[in-house]
Amino acid sequence: MAGSHVAHAVYKGPSVVKEILIGITLGMVAGGFWKIHHWNNQRRTKEFYDMLEKGEISVVVNEE
Repeated sequence: MAGSHVAHAVYKGPSVVKEILIGITLGMVAGGFWKIHHWNNQRRTKEFYDMLEKGEISVVVNEE
């Protein structure tokens, strides 16, 4: 009786091109989130100085 041959998965090692593409993709996503965070901080700062200039807010504590 002939033994049946079982196919086993063979580990070929890391794919350099695939790892580079994954690294670039993760870097772009993280960079995008960082830019969004930076733009939000810029917007808040601009709004603060605009309100300060219009006199809507003050950085001086009123002593009553």
